Amino acid sequence: MTEESEHPDLAGLQRRLAEFAAARDWQPYHTPKNLVAALSVEASELVEIFQWLTPEESAGVMADPGTAHRVRDEVADVLAYLLQLCEVLGVDPLAALAAKIDRNERRFPVPGEPEEPAAEPGEGTEPDEPDEPDEPGAPGA
Repeated sequence: MTEESEHPDLAGLQRRLAEFAAARDWQPYHTPKNLVAALSVEASELVEIFQWLTPEESAGVMADPGTAHRVRDEVADVLAYLLQLCEVLGVDPLAALAAKIDRNERRFPVPGEPEEPAAEPGEGTEPDEPDEPDEPGAPGA
């Protein structure tokens, strides 16, 4: 196991994925459309593990070594395709996530807390981007 495998960082993982694909001449196939399709397939394989479980059973999947291994493998596949998609599109995934959390904190304030005043245009805020209609409190919202 390499030092990079023991303590991975996002940029290092993206570099390893790019090198892996380049060594096999897979770049022509790593188009945004193909990567999004592969990401969807891998996410569906992760869903399949949980599909018929009760909420209680789903909370305990990591207790079974075989199922835990499958979950880790599918999570890795989803993340690999997401990172490759970000690389191809020039998206910084951590910056995108931070910006999304910021927007959601403004869109869905904590109940009972005073709302922050809206920033004036041009005060360093990002322009509002159209969002899908997320459910308040939904994971990934």
